[in-house]
Amino acid sequence: MTNSNATSLPHGRWDIYGPVHKGLRLAATDLMIRLGRADPLDEEAMKAVLGDLAAHLALAATHLAHEEAHIHPALAERNAAAATRLSSQHADHRTAFAELDRLIGAAALAAPHAAAARMRELYLAFSAFVADDLVHMHEEETVTWPLLCALFSDEQLAEIEMSIIATLSPEENVGFMRLMIPAMNRQERAALLGGVKASAPPEAFAAVLEAAARPTLSDGEFAELGRDLALAA
Repeated sequence: MTNSNATSLPHGRWDIYGPVHKGLRLAATDLMIRLGRADPLDEEAMKAVLGDLAAHLALAATHLAHEEAHIHPALAERNAAAATRLSSQHADHRTAFAELDRLIGAAALAAPHAAAARMRELYLAFSAFVADDLVHMHEEETVTWPLLCALFSDEQLAEIEMSIIATLSPEENVGFMRLMIPAMNRQERAALLGGVKASAPPEAFAAVLEAAARPTLSDGEFAELGRDLALAA
């Protein structure tokens, strides 16, 4: 699908949306597949997938809140209509989050004879949300991001993103890193973690490696990352 309203995509500009959206896409589509495959009569498997879905939705809601608190106000000062459109889409997302939370609770508490029906209902609702979210993120990356690049310098965009990062708790930071790192290609991954290595205290960088990179990458990918970042074996 193409968007006829999209402007030319900027190359080499500060990408405020791309990395986190890659992570959200990977996590959401993986969860959609897991929901479809889940055995509603396997109590442990159900607990795991429903817990992971609830955690993903909480992180996605946090991502929306960050955009609303930091990106939308800056955009509204220079293009109020664009900011209003994004806020309306986010309101729809929050409605979907509330409904999905209700369906997760219903599936978790369902009696065995009703478990399959409750899981099917949740699976279809989450699939519809993912479809809507993919379209929303596409618009942000092909319409909003070029607009931001036209309105702000890279230094200003970096300042907006750093203001978001500054609000993250250590747990939230690791949560977003666990989304993004496995979704990136080799060059993107090395650039992201190279920046963390250069700017964060050594213990914080080590925590990101052990809590976010190592658990989400294959042994080969992690070794490759070590070579790219010149890490000691």
